[in-house]
Amino acid sequence: MLSDVMEDYLKAIYVLQAEEGAPVSTSAIAEYLEKTPPSVTDMLGKLSDRGLVEREPYQGVELTAEGEAVALEIVRHHRLLEAFLADQLDYDWSDVHEEADALEHHISEEFERRVAEALNDPEVDPHGDPIPGADLDPVDEGSGPRLSDHPEGDRVVVTRVSDRDDDELEYLADAGITPGTTIEVVDVAPFGMVTVRTPASEQSLPAEVARSIRVEDAE
Repeated sequence: MLSDVMEDYLKAIYVLQAEEGAPVSTSAIAEYLEKTPPSVTDMLGKLSDRGLVEREPYQGVELTAEGEAVALEIVRHHRLLEAFLADQLDYDWSDVHEEADALEHHISEEFERRVAEALNDPEVDPHGDPIPGADLDPVDEGSGPRLSDHPEGDRVVVTRVSDRDDDELEYLADAGITPGTTIEVVDVAPFGMVTVRTPASEQSLPAEVARSIRVEDAE
């Protein structure tokens, strides 16, 4: 039996591998989970002993097949719960992440099945993140370029938005920048602001916020 903390680490490594590739550094995990590097090193040793990660000296870690299966199950729970909270319980998309974090370790497989059934087996959560299927086969986490990669004049469709910052999600919702929205890059300032035109108005986004938004070219 794995502890909730161990599962949190595996999920974090999974997300970081999807974003930046493997191996995942100790410092990246520490920043993601808001832990100290020594505590991360200690936990990675325990996960390695259980055959859930492979450690590369001075490089970082990578999930084993067994570790990835555990991570996929937790990710499935998390993203299904986010979808359920938003769709069925009218939670704001900025509030579902924390609630799902608290619940993801403690739902039964029967509860998971019923949630998926109630939602007609959704493919993505409210932030556009893909939901692994019940078979826990790896999902395509490749989510396209970031908004910050696009020059002035490009028209793009928002596909995914990072769910790590509640205030940022509230800001983007107020700005009308959510998955499925078509926007145009109006201006890229040299000091880091990206101005976009949404269907409702123009919005200026800090470069770090623009970097957290994944997009695809609009047809």
